[in-house]
Amino acid sequence: MNMAAIGILGANGRMGRAIADAAPEIGASITGGIDVQGAVIGPYANAAALAKASEVLVDFSAPAALAGHLDAALAAGVPIVIGTTGLKPEHHAQIDSAVARGLAVLQTGNTSLGVNLLAHLVREAAARLGDEWDIEIVEMHHRHKVDAPSGTALLLGAAAAAGRASTPEALNRFDRIGHGVDKPRETGTIGYASLRGGSVAGDHMVVLATDNERIELGHRAENRAIFARGALKACLWMKGKPAGRYSMGDVLGL
Repeated sequence: MNMAAIGILGANGRMGRAIADAAPEIGASITGGIDVQGAVIGPYANAAALAKASEVLVDFSAPAALAGHLDAALAAGVPIVIGTTGLKPEHHAQIDSAVARGLAVLQTGNTSLGVNLLAHLVREAAARLGDEWDIEIVEMHHRHKVDAPSGTALLLGAAAAAGRASTPEALNRFDRIGHGVDKPRETGTIGYASLRGGSVAGDHMVVLATDNERIELGHRAENRAIFARGALKACLWMKGKPAGRYSMGDVLGL
C-alpha cells in the first residue's frame, strides 16, 4: 500500500491516541490531529486546516462533530474514514449527502479486520439458516463506553439482517426485556444484550440457536491497537479513492 498523510479528528480520545501510536508500525504518516480543544498533534487548529494538509482524514470524535468534518473533507477534496460510533439515521443521511456531493467515505462501526470478517461469516450463516434459528447478539465493553448497543453489535446485526434479505429496522429488537414490558421472542428477529464493566476493549458474540443445537460466532479484542491498525489500513486503502460510500468489507475484498 502507498504511504498516506493522515489527519486525525478526535486525536485526544482513546482511538485517536492509539492511531497515532500505531502509525509507525503500519508505515503511515500522521499530518496532525485535532480535538474539541483545538490542535493536539501539529499546528492545525481546526478540521478545515487539517484536511487541507492531509491526504486522508480519520474521524473518531463525536456524532455532533460529523457534519463539520464532512464539510472540511469535501472542501479539501480528501477521503475520510469514519469510525465514530453512536451515529443516528440523521448522521447517515449527512454521510449520504456528502457522498452525493463528491466525497469518498468509509464508514464503519468497527475497524478491526477480524470483526469485519466475522460480519461476513454472520451474513453467510444467516442467509443459509431459516427463521427457526434465533439470532442474539451479546456485547461487552469497558465501563466508560456510553452508547449501547455498540456500533459493532449493530454492524453484526446489519450483516445478519442482510443475510435474511431484510433490514435492521425490520428485525432489530431492543425492548424485549425490561421494566414491566417483558415480551416473548418474535420469530425471525434479532435480539441484543449489552454488558458494561472493567476495562474490556470489546467482546462480541453472535448466537444462532434452534432446537437442540446452537452456533456461536465471536470475536474478542484484547487490545485497542487492533482497531487502530485496522483504521490505518483503511486510510491507506482509501487514499485516492473516487467518490462513494465504502466499508471495511471493501478493504478486505469481501
